[in-house]
Amino acid sequence: MSGSVSYSIEIDIPREQAWQKLQDLSVAHHYVPGLKNTEITTDNTQGVGASRRVFQTGSSYVDETVEEWNEGQGFLIRLHRGETGKPPLFNKAWFRYAIEDNGKGGTTFTPTMTYGMPWGGFGALLERLVLKKVFVGVLRDVAIAMKDYYETGEAVGPGRLKALKAAR
Repeated sequence: MSGSVSYSIEIDIPREQAWQKLQDLSVAHHYVPGLKNTEITTDNTQGVGASRRVFQTGSSYVDETVEEWNEGQGFLIRLHRGETGKPPLFNKAWFRYAIEDNGKGGTTFTPTMTYGMPWGGFGALLERLVLKKVFVGVLRDVAIAMKDYYETGEAVGPGRLKALKAAR
């Protein structure tokens, strides 16, 4: 069982400027809700094979490794634990971060999450009834926070994210 969800948002900076920010894999904790730190775990900090460990609230973490790198346009990262471990909650999972010119001098940012659910038919039912909506909400929150971080340069905490969502 596999699924995919996306969310798009307009960021009021040119794509080239957004790319300069996006390719810095060490700052995810400034705009991904629930992350408290990001640590690059490979010698290469960009491109295919670059890897980071993102630390979540509490002591949990997820490893993320770049599998595709499209210069100026985005990348695809695989979520895992250790070299071959599955990410929490999934059999497999990826995030694609994609940017493109929006035709108005700004950037359209589209995060996409692709995943494989465990638990057979129960996992498929859970995904359809509950989790897909949760995943779209997570992508929406990432997009809203990233937009604010890219436009202001300031990390987005829970209070700021709540205010940003209320203003939409």
